Amino acid sequence: MNMHAPADHAPDYEKINSKLNKSWTSADYSQIGIRLQITGETLAEAVDFQPGSRVLDVAAGNGNATLAFAKRWCDVLSTDYVDRFLDHGRVRARAEGLDVAFQEADVQNLPFEDGSFDGVVSTFGVMFAPDQPKAASEIARVCRSGGKIALANWTPQSFIGKLCPTIGRHMSAPSSFKAPANWGRSEFIEEHFRGVASDITVTFKTYVFRYPSPEFYLEFFRTHYGLTKRAYQVVGREGEEALSADILGVIHELNTATDGTMSVPSEYAEAIIEKA
Repeated sequence: MNMHAPADHAPDYEKINSKLNKSWTSADYSQIGIRLQITGETLAEAVDFQPGSRVLDVAAGNGNATLAFAKRWCDVLSTDYVDRFLDHGRVRARAEGLDVAFQEADVQNLPFEDGSFDGVVSTFGVMFAPDQPKAASEIARVCRSGGKIALANWTPQSFIGKLCPTIGRHMSAPSSFKAPANWGRSEFIEEHFRGVASDITVTFKTYVFRYPSPEFYLEFFRTHYGLTKRAYQVVGREGEEALSADILGVIHELNTATDGTMSVPSEYAEAIIEKA
């Protein structure tokens, strides 16, 4: 045994975040995000915050949950570490006539006092934070006792849960990378929140990706989803045909449409955690 072997180093999450930020900002995610609006509305209905509740939306993206909770008269602070996403949220809130506050913030290091909010929410956002335990700890920390954490996360067996590792096989992910779809597992929610929770409810729901055709979705996804756009840049011309074939393979496996269009059900976990 080599007693002088270097010790394992903790992942450099700041460096990982910086790379992810560049990937996210390289494309217009809002074109993807707006089509998921129904999941924010469904989450808002399920958690049923009272009007006037102080709600923090973390990794808010273009503001699907933000708008849903603001429509129900909650006092919402919309946060993301990609300021361009917040710009889209600002435009949407203004167009809807909603009074929403926005602030750039990383869910892995939230700049708020303990127990600052009645509720903390996220739709398909926090699950993409690379430091999963820290992100879970932070959203629990800033939620007050008796408050609720409400999350919507893709499951491992969902369309997105299968698509992410399919794309990942064409890239060299860092050894510290953990599957975002972990957040869609009941066991993950229990492990990371049971110690601070008085009650946890996980309900599995389905969102359907409806697009004109699988090929249309591929091009749309490649153009507007920053991480996929980055994957194509990494593989280059020599690898893009194989990457496209693998993505289309996942779509065809799950597609229920028989008329040439795309209708792909994707399971997600709706988790509501009441803080003790």
